Amino acid sequence: MAPAPARRAVLRAAALVAAAPALTSLAVGRATAASGAATGAGVPAAWTLQPFSPEDVALREGVFTAKRQLMLDFGRGYDADRLLQVFRANAGLATRGAVAPGGWEGLDGEANGNLRGHFTGHFLTMLSQAYTGTGETVYADKIRHMVGALDEVREALRRDPVVLSVPGRFGTAAENVRGSYHYVDLPDTVLGDATAVTLAARVKPTHDAGWARILDFGDDTTRYLYLTARNAKGNPRFAITTSGAGGEQSLDGTAPLPLDEWSHLAVTIADGTGILYVNGSAVAKNTAMTLTPAALGTLRDHWLGRSHYAADPVFAGAFDEVGIWSRALTAAQIAELRDRPAAESSAGAGDLAAYTFAETTGGTFADSSGHDRHATLRRTWGGPSHPGFLAAYPETQFITLESMTSGDYTVVWAPYYTAHKILRGLLDAHLATGDARALDLAMGMCDWMYSRLSALPRSTLQRMWDIFSSGEFGGIVEAICDLYAISGKDRHLALARLFDLDKLIDACAAGNDTLDGLHANQHIPIFTGLVRLYDETKEERYLTAAKNFWDMVVPTRMYGIGGTSNREFWGARGAIAKTLSDTTAETCCAYNMLKLSRMLFFHEQDPKYMDYYERALYNQVLGSKQDKADAEKPLVTYFIGLVPGHVRDYTPKAGTTCCEGTGMESATKYQDSVYFRRADGTALYVNLYSPSTLTWAEKGITVTQSTGYPREQGSTLTVRGRTAAFALRLRVPAWATGGFRVAVNGKAVKGTWSPGSYASVSRTWRDGDTVRVDIPFRLRVEKALDDPRVQTLFHGPVNLVARDARTSFLTFDLYRNAALSGDLLPTLTPVPGKPLHYTLDGVEFAPFWEGTEEPTHAYFHRSEPTVVFGTTDSGVANPARDDGTTLLDAIWAAAPYRNKDALVKRVQSTVDAWVTAGLLTAADGRRVVATAKKADYLT
Repeated sequence: MAPAPARRAVLRAAALVAAAPALTSLAVGRATAASGAATGAGVPAAWTLQPFSPEDVALREGVFTAKRQLMLDFGRGYDADRLLQVFRANAGLATRGAVAPGGWEGLDGEANGNLRGHFTGHFLTMLSQAYTGTGETVYADKIRHMVGALDEVREALRRDPVVLSVPGRFGTAAENVRGSYHYVDLPDTVLGDATAVTLAARVKPTHDAGWARILDFGDDTTRYLYLTARNAKGNPRFAITTSGAGGEQSLDGTAPLPLDEWSHLAVTIADGTGILYVNGSAVAKNTAMTLTPAALGTLRDHWLGRSHYAADPVFAGAFDEVGIWSRALTAAQIAELRDRPAAESSAGAGDLAAYTFAETTGGTFADSSGHDRHATLRRTWGGPSHPGFLAAYPETQFITLESMTSGDYTVVWAPYYTAHKILRGLLDAHLATGDARALDLAMGMCDWMYSRLSALPRSTLQRMWDIFSSGEFGGIVEAICDLYAISGKDRHLALARLFDLDKLIDACAAGNDTLDGLHANQHIPIFTGLVRLYDETKEERYLTAAKNFWDMVVPTRMYGIGGTSNREFWGARGAIAKTLSDTTAETCCAYNMLKLSRMLFFHEQDPKYMDYYERALYNQVLGSKQDKADAEKPLVTYFIGLVPGHVRDYTPKAGTTCCEGTGMESATKYQDSVYFRRADGTALYVNLYSPSTLTWAEKGITVTQSTGYPREQGSTLTVRGRTAAFALRLRVPAWATGGFRVAVNGKAVKGTWSPGSYASVSRTWRDGDTVRVDIPFRLRVEKALDDPRVQTLFHGPVNLVARDARTSFLTFDLYRNAALSGDLLPTLTPVPGKPLHYTLDGVEFAPFWEGTEEPTHAYFHRSEPTVVFGTTDSGVANPARDDGTTLLDAIWAAAPYRNKDALVKRVQSTVDAWVTAGLLTAADGRRVVATAKKADYLT
């Protein structure tokens, strides 16, 4: 059962991690294994600001709630057993008929599914945030189900494999779940020195992978014999050789074995003739088969379900019966075996070995031939895993990484990245529900990682973490620090420091920009971890590196929507227009930059961090979620292409990529940064204007924002509850050049606040006090740093994109009806009944956040061919300087203007300067000034 709401209140401070994602530096709950109760709470001493728990901030109807509801519905309805399938399979447990999601979460996806398990961690975090944000027990119940399953998986990995007994053709059978890495090891005497032999097996294949062995007896890839369910053509094949693949003497079937049905296969070899039977009928005959088991000599390995070729898959399916005879059975005898157990047939049980797989427990299969050649169930990767290990694949991924010198994700794909997702999900699950099992699993993972990594030379660690893709470890340092805050174990803090990538940290700490050519999302979360390391160690280089890194990305590698990266990598500083492509702005990058910005703001209240937060949240993050319900996929973009005419893809790679994982998280924590408080309780920061209600329990008050922002240009805050003294700090957005006005209880607050700051109103607040904030929006452009002609359009915080199917840059002029304030909006025409939709030259502009599949233009070419004021055209060509700045740019750069006279005065002075510089003739200058005087302007 889920804990009651009162229980969640006990865990309130601890639940910060579900949205933060930072845990406390003090004991966020030194949870006991018995109860999982949080007994204390706090935040790092270095944080001068504190976040509120997600359950303290309730979103009200607005641009966020509809998208959140779509994700909540997805989380409520999605079958978690599908995600658990790859974990259970790896542990050799029953998968309950579940089908893995595919894509990156399954064996058939990209790079052989080497990232499987990551999505489960994201899903746990999403469920945890959904529960702390809504209190709906359906999410807590699902968390507990998943944690219980993962606990069973870890226990299974720690022991020798156990038979998975299933109904057979006759009696019971032993199933090899696909992804289990299980095979059956027979004694080395099963073939003896037979010069004639019959090999028979009744199997039920469950997957159509080629070359999966039913049996394979041999030493290596030189001497062996095998029977496979599917050869290169998909048909059964038997082969025997003493000289490798080129010397194989073979028998090939003519049709595939059906999936999920029992089939009987048999091979006989005698007197130079080999025959392959399928379901009692001979399908292949080779009269030149000179090799026999005796010719192979004594072989080392005798396997059911495993191949001597490492690239071949393990057999997926069930074994009902396997028999080996020291003679060639007759065709009639083999036909009889199709329909009855061998022991009940005229052939009798195999006289060399016979296995009926009647066992329902343990890992040993009895031999009924009378020779006691009992078989053993094993894993291809060896014995039980080490204590604490938990993953959806073997430890071999981690082991292989230690010797790699370059990345190859088809061999090893970021195992510590996936470990981070699982660890983070378990921590969040514990903090949301108090489940002690989740905490125990998380601690076990970290103890296992420490035992492995602490034994490696530092040079090996540095090489590993510098490898592209394979060495990626995501935000694991942050998660480990968060666990350390709970456990207090020195080994956990030491583990976090083992992930230091010194050359990156040192370069950024020194202010040296080495990001060009680096994989963006591999490196961004490193810096969130460094901030947490600073919290725990007070080592200044960690925090300095993180601050400097942030400045290397924003704004020099940032697109207008707040995203970064092109084809997942960074280019040179300032390279924006030249990097626009179909694969810009990986969504994970925005997610991780938001986390870093948030955490840096806890240390230093520089408004630039929250300005960026608003930009990326209201544009890329909101726009990455499709406005559509789907029961099977979260519908989140991987890339958001910023080339002309791009159509967003909300189902990349079967819907289980890293970006869909972080997208699930983003859509269930929209409220996490609306409000912060000073650590001493003296101030409340309003960072985002979002319809919401804050419960500030320590003050005994609620603060409710009533607003349609960003469709509304402002917000009203109402304070209810006890009398409380504190400073209300209201963010003045950097784009708010049209003014920022505050009124308390209808009376204007005196003050002039600069864009990119916080307005502070200090008073003793009483029940019913209201604060009105007005933030006039203006339509403005932002120019690409490397090409001023390439521009993107904003109305206040909202990026507006042109919807048009053309795939070349659209060209617009925007000064034609600019207002005296400098606002370009009068040039556009509002679309009736569609807020924030406008048209210009027959093209519709809409908010980037709308999750549609319309072709969009986030950037366009700007061209003002002639000088126009108030829709009056002077007929004079609009000249430009060498840097691309035009005469109109220079005139409107001084906006806002108090009145028309002020504008005309600016036009005159600018014209005079341009005439003097030889950029404009005197006659044309006079025409420009005359037009400015003649035109009418909106204010």
